[in-house]
Amino acid sequence: MTGSCSGLLTTVAPSTRGGAVLTRRVVLGAAAALAAPAIVRAAEPLSVFSHKVHQAVAVGQAGDITAAFTKETGVPVQWTTFGDNGLLGERVLREASLDHTGVDVGFLLNTQIVPRVAGLFEVLDPWMAKAPVAAPEDVFPGLWSGMKVAGQQVGLPFRQASSGLHYNEAILAERGIDHGPGSVEELIEMIRRCTWRRADGTRVVGLMMPGMSYPNVIDLARAWDGDFITLDFKCTADGPGMMNAIKLLRALYQEGAFPRNFTTLTTEDTTQWVQQGRVAFVLQSMSRNRLFNDPKGGAYAGKIRTVAMPSAAALKGKYPVAPTKVEFWGMAIPRTAQRKELSWALMRSMLTPEATLIAALNGNGPVRNSTYENAQFRATVPYADEERRVLKVARVPLPAFDEAARAGDLFKEEAEAAVLGLKTPEQAMGDLVKRVTPLLPA
Repeated sequence: MTGSCSGLLTTVAPSTRGGAVLTRRVVLGAAAALAAPAIVRAAEPLSVFSHKVHQAVAVGQAGDITAAFTKETGVPVQWTTFGDNGLLGERVLREASLDHTGVDVGFLLNTQIVPRVAGLFEVLDPWMAKAPVAAPEDVFPGLWSGMKVAGQQVGLPFRQASSGLHYNEAILAERGIDHGPGSVEELIEMIRRCTWRRADGTRVVGLMMPGMSYPNVIDLARAWDGDFITLDFKCTADGPGMMNAIKLLRALYQEGAFPRNFTTLTTEDTTQWVQQGRVAFVLQSMSRNRLFNDPKGGAYAGKIRTVAMPSAAALKGKYPVAPTKVEFWGMAIPRTAQRKELSWALMRSMLTPEATLIAALNGNGPVRNSTYENAQFRATVPYADEERRVLKVARVPLPAFDEAARAGDLFKEEAEAAVLGLKTPEQAMGDLVKRVTPLLPA
């Protein structure tokens, strides 16, 4: 990982303790020859709270992206990992609320850093000015903005999951289709065409998604650049983009092209339907491609293609592909952490182009554009070009705010009512705007 922590530290005033020479202070290097803050060398490991997958991709077969940091500072990294997103977030927030915490770096989902807790974490803009992240322009813009609160950076992106369109090319071939959709209008035609009952009685639906939560529906609405809540906190659920999506889902449900039990479907159900050849098109995270094509999963392994969600024909000039959602994990420093210089040094080193590539080869969702140019990485990700196209325009499904969870519950309630026919789409989305607007920041 040559160069991943280039210029990370400088030795100052060594002293002896028990016969060993120890460095007392180290200095962060600046990417643009700026002044760097001092780092106090500590004997104890740097404490990182993360999900299990973060440690797995940071320390994997392709390499250990924390090794250069430890080599130059003499400080090992100690991982405390969790298998549940909610439990990890709860523990990190609890530690960050203490007067003093032993946690030096905590991983959080972009949706967990809402305004009411953002003050528990270090504002990173001053650190970025003193010791910049390498090639910040190489990080996809939607990932930077997704970890800002009130215009201030409170986290560095590390692992992303972007949405794409998965389709079964064998099913398309059964229906006489030899290519993927080039626009959302063409996709709608294909969805309807790929809804039928086979001779053996198997019912095939054209479109499926794991439930009616706002992140899933937004992937469809973004084909028309639609939103639930805009980044400036306007509820636009009754706007053209979201209305197109809700009306389409209502029509497909009535026609049998959308599952009758859509309200109870899970991510696991989606995988099963794809592997059994019961659905033609699925909107879900691009990384599901591996599971969908698992040879142990069924007869359609190798037949599932993953592409960018197409945009409406009228938007091609602005969006070559739909700006679907991207959600991600980021690294943050608790405000009451005791060794912030070391925390920042580790986070910088884990976000270099070299470290990002190594983590990607270990299975991480890369946050840098340059990673997608690497031949070794591209060989492991058949949808690399399509994911890259998405990430250039993708944005978070909604901005972080304190009542986001409540707003999400209201969306699900009203969207299900519209698709089931309990309300008209216009009535449901109009009611949603009225109910959500009071929850938004002024």
